[in-house]
Amino acid sequence: MSKDFNPDIDLINFAPARFLAFRDMEACKKAAKVKKEDICNVPDDSHTEFKVRIAPVKDFHFQMALDMLIRIKEALDEGKQFVGVFPTGPIFQYQLLADMVNALNIPLKHVHYFAMDEYCDENGNDVNHNWPGSFHWTIETNFFSRVKPELKIPEKNIHFPNKNNINDFDDMIIDARKKPGAKGANIVYGGTGFSGHYAFWDPHLAKERGLSFEEWKKAKPSCVEFHPLSTCQMAMTDMNGAWAFIPPKAHTIGSSTTLNADYRSWWNDGCGLTDQGGYFPGGITWQKFIVRLALHGPIVPEIPGSILRLSSCDFVIIDPVADDLKIALTS
Repeated sequence: MSKDFNPDIDLINFAPARFLAFRDMEACKKAAKVKKEDICNVPDDSHTEFKVRIAPVKDFHFQMALDMLIRIKEALDEGKQFVGVFPTGPIFQYQLLADMVNALNIPLKHVHYFAMDEYCDENGNDVNHNWPGSFHWTIETNFFSRVKPELKIPEKNIHFPNKNNINDFDDMIIDARKKPGAKGANIVYGGTGFSGHYAFWDPHLAKERGLSFEEWKKAKPSCVEFHPLSTCQMAMTDMNGAWAFIPPKAHTIGSSTTLNADYRSWWNDGCGLTDQGGYFPGGITWQKFIVRLALHGPIVPEIPGSILRLSSCDFVIIDPVADDLKIALTS
């Protein structure tokens, strides 16, 4: 018996479920067995400036907010526009960022906020922006409304993707840069989804749309229909399990938006944190496997987050997600 034999993983002798886009069980097993001490040591096929680090729970969202603040302040001091693509998840950094901006009286007039995605209905129509499940409402509540009126990002600089602008979203980002030769945003922030998605670019989309590997890397913002795993994630983390209330589609950025930015900053906090500062019942740490697969599996469209390894990126993992993966029935 091998010294690295792990009964949690090595006794698995069945194929993954057929609805899954990535079904290479050996690659899944190999990634799942990556220990915490090795998780930051990515394969040689990764970009030389793709960096992985682990952050403690108590520091994680503060560090993310501070990263945003530093970049915003540097652009202000240099008299430049700051164009960022921002996620609605992670979320808890936004309240901290608003507090920092207010405490230091940093004006955000030069900031262009491009939301990574927003829900839409089965016909591509926007969800009601006043619905607490919408990304508009969430960002307004957690960030925009908390900033002093005189410091706020101008409304004309705030853009959420929708059916009217989705085909022009990348061009809007470039126009906002006001910098000759710019190919995209200053930075794209994000996190890795349960399905492996970046933004809402899910693992089934490349095959469904007949995209080659090279075409996948250039995929533009579009309206997408969710993979079942993404629906489950959003229900589990945001809707108290009410899967019926997850919209079927979203307008989302694509690979072009992600790869054409000057830099990428990825923050993986999927350890069941709640907005009350506690954890989901049952100790759910839902990102352990998918983060390992994105970092240590193959770079393929069926693992969308693996695309980040082709670029310069700061990939941050909250400490419980980095812990070794264990199999345990908890409910």
